[in-house]
Amino acid sequence: MPLKIGTRGSTLALAQAEKVAGMLRESGHEVELSIISTLGDEVSGVPLHEIGGQGVFVRALDEAILAGSIDAAVHSMKDIPAKRPAGLSTCAILERDSPADFLVHSVPEKEIRVIGTSSTRRMAQLKRYRKGSDIRPVRGNVDTRLRKLSEGQFDAIVLAEAGLVRMSLSVPGMRLPPDVHVPAPNQGTIAVVGRDDPAVTLPLSRLDHPQTRLDVEIERRVMEEIGGGCYTPQGIYCRDRYLIAEILSLDGERRVRREEEIGSMDEATECGRLLRKEGAELIREAASTLGLSE
Repeated sequence: MPLKIGTRGSTLALAQAEKVAGMLRESGHEVELSIISTLGDEVSGVPLHEIGGQGVFVRALDEAILAGSIDAAVHSMKDIPAKRPAGLSTCAILERDSPADFLVHSVPEKEIRVIGTSSTRRMAQLKRYRKGSDIRPVRGNVDTRLRKLSEGQFDAIVLAEAGLVRMSLSVPGMRLPPDVHVPAPNQGTIAVVGRDDPAVTLPLSRLDHPQTRLDVEIERRVMEEIGGGCYTPQGIYCRDRYLIAEILSLDGERRVRREEEIGSMDEATECGRLLRKEGAELIREAASTLGLSE
């Protein structure tokens, strides 16, 4: 029986699913891909925090696994929420691609004025480091956002560099250094979630990259301790146990930040707790400004 792998239908999601399918086929497994639409794909005109945050890209695929219509699903790991349904396992975390954001621009850099992004983190960081820019919301998949850029709706947009590489897209622009524009937790990482069944988890587990798993698990532990949902501007990035984590105000003017070597998950937990305490006012402000509860 082939392994049935679910995916969203965007060009990027399909590229990621094909990567996983190719790795499985190389190891002798038969694979069948199944495209499943999610709420995040169907409702593209509003910010993510208004339609359920991270989970909007994942929920339908989770439900398909639990219903038995697919065995596993491929995700950008940063889309997977902290709380997960029983009966599912993150079977594999692939070796991380670039974690960085990429500023795609259609005019010379010194002429950039209007920048598109709907991420509160990216908005806050752009306001902090590119003062005077007009930051406007833009939703949709990568193709849609690049089309809006080419139509002149924006001078630049911010995308994940890893997505551009996976789609083999060469676009004008610049990589934003991850020690300055600290990425979203788990950005640049592909995860394979499967039914908690050895027939599924065993073949998928062979795709796992242990160092990447450790780094992203540290990031997720810090994220879980901070809380704040997708509405709070926060960047969390770990490489070879070295963690950079920050919480920003929505206007980018204020932030709390920690950089440290993480030796254990207990240390990651403590780092997250300290950041939540130090950034409590920023988290409350973000929730209040956006009309949300913490």
